[in-house]
Amino acid sequence: MAVPKKKTSKSKRDKRRATWVNKAAIQAKKALSLGKSVLTGRSTSFVYPQPEEEAGE
Repeated sequence: MAVPKKKTSKSKRDKRRATWVNKAAIQAKKALSLGKSVLTGRSTSFVYPQPEEEAGE
Protein backbone atom coordinates (compact mmCIF):
# COMPACT_ATOMS: atom_id res chain seq x y z
CA MET A 1 0.00 0.00 0.00
CA ALA A 2 1.23 3.51 -0.81
CA VAL A 3 2.56 5.57 2.06
CA PRO A 4 3.00 9.35 1.93
CA LYS A 5 6.57 10.56 1.93
CA LYS A 6 7.97 12.64 4.76
CA LYS A 7 8.12 16.38 4.28
CA THR A 8 11.52 17.76 3.32
CA SER A 9 12.81 20.40 5.69
CA LYS A 10 13.26 23.97 4.51
CA SER A 11 17.00 23.83 5.19
CA LYS A 12 17.46 20.76 2.97
CA ARG A 13 15.37 22.38 0.25
CA ASP A 14 17.34 25.63 0.48
CA LYS A 15 20.67 23.78 0.47
CA ARG A 16 19.75 21.91 -2.72
CA ARG A 17 18.53 25.08 -4.38
CA ALA A 18 21.72 26.95 -3.42
CA THR A 19 23.86 24.15 -4.88
CA TRP A 20 21.88 24.25 -8.11
CA VAL A 21 22.22 28.04 -8.40
CA ASN A 22 25.94 27.96 -7.59
CA LYS A 23 26.59 25.33 -10.28
CA ALA A 24 24.94 27.60 -12.84
CA ALA A 25 26.96 30.60 -11.63
CA ILE A 26 30.23 28.65 -11.93
CA GLN A 27 29.40 27.55 -15.49
CA ALA A 28 28.49 31.12 -16.45
CA LYS A 29 31.81 32.36 -15.07
CA LYS A 30 33.73 29.71 -17.03
CA ALA A 31 31.87 30.57 -20.23
CA LEU A 32 32.59 34.27 -19.83
CA SER A 33 36.26 33.57 -19.14
CA LEU A 34 36.52 31.35 -22.23
CA GLY A 35 34.81 33.99 -24.36
CA LYS A 36 37.21 36.66 -23.15
CA SER A 37 40.25 34.48 -23.84
CA VAL A 38 38.99 33.66 -27.34
CA LEU A 39 38.44 37.35 -28.11
CA THR A 40 41.94 38.28 -26.96
CA GLY A 41 43.49 35.37 -28.87
CA ARG A 42 45.12 33.85 -25.78
CA SER A 43 42.99 30.71 -25.72
CA THR A 44 44.91 27.42 -25.79
CA SER A 45 42.16 24.98 -24.79
CA PHE A 46 39.51 26.00 -27.31
CA VAL A 47 39.82 25.17 -31.01
CA TYR A 48 37.80 27.18 -33.48
CA PRO A 49 38.18 27.97 -37.20
CA GLN A 50 40.29 31.00 -38.01
CA PRO A 51 39.08 33.22 -40.87
CA GLU A 52 41.45 32.82 -43.78
CA GLU A 53 42.83 36.11 -45.04
CA GLU A 54 43.27 36.52 -48.76
CA ALA A 55 46.85 37.51 -49.63
CA GLY A 56 47.91 39.45 -52.72
CA GLU A 57 44.95 41.73 -53.22
